[in-house]
Amino acid sequence: MPRMLDVSDEVRAEIGDDEADRLLAGENAPGSYDCTSCRTPGDSEAERTSTVLFIGDETAVLAFAHATCLPSQIVQVTEEQLQGAVRSISGDRLDVNSDKVVPEQAVLGVTSGLVLIAGELHPALVVEPTAPIVRPGATDVGDDFLPLLIEQGFMPVTQLTEVPPVLHGWSVLLAMGQLHAVLQPGPTGGQPVAWWQAHQPLQVTESWRAAANKHQQVLMFAAPVGSIGRQPREDLLRDAIDKAAANGKLVASALPLAGT
Repeated sequence: MPRMLDVSDEVRAEIGDDEADRLLAGENAPGSYDCTSCRTPGDSEAERTSTVLFIGDETAVLAFAHATCLPSQIVQVTEEQLQGAVRSISGDRLDVNSDKVVPEQAVLGVTSGLVLIAGELHPALVVEPTAPIVRPGATDVGDDFLPLLIEQGFMPVTQLTEVPPVLHGWSVLLAMGQLHAVLQPGPTGGQPVAWWQAHQPLQVTESWRAAANKHQQVLMFAAPVGSIGRQPREDLLRDAIDKAAANGKLVASALPLAGT
């Protein structure tokens, strides 16, 4: 039975006309599915449905989303993200939702939680390294984590009374209902690249995902090592964020959602 599918030109070019036509004819497309964006059920026989192609280094996965949630598009992810966990991260998770990944010189702890600002809950990511971040090429011993982020456009925060401004070019990749990466602009203005990426896609709570879908953005807070620590509950996390802000050790921005 024909499906009510939207197949964008870029997705068609990637999968080929024959495969796209088979999808539209209902040969390879499911009738019912879980939306890759909001994770609620969808029916491609009864409602407009988008085809979303996740492409890694060697693998591609075709997923489906409500057309009202997500347009048909290609989402670039790493092969590691696409294949799932290939390394153990046992002991690295916080009780809220967290993971760690190794960038060039340090280990970043990333925690997800909801923060209350001006009476409204906002989805947030809190980033704190486990060691001082030294500017690439620097020979002196110091911590340049916040100055490096401020140079990228993140704003110093002294108290959480209002939502920080949007940092265009950066984004948070939330796909298939899971947190995959924080993306930054590519060095030559091309495809965004991962500033941080999860060893494996991270589960987020339904309330966090609902808030992200509502606001279409995620607040990212960052603090130097030792400023926030490993907090097992959202209320304790918020207290630690407030203390870091009061001590002048917090930067923040609102990052648009990518892929969802």
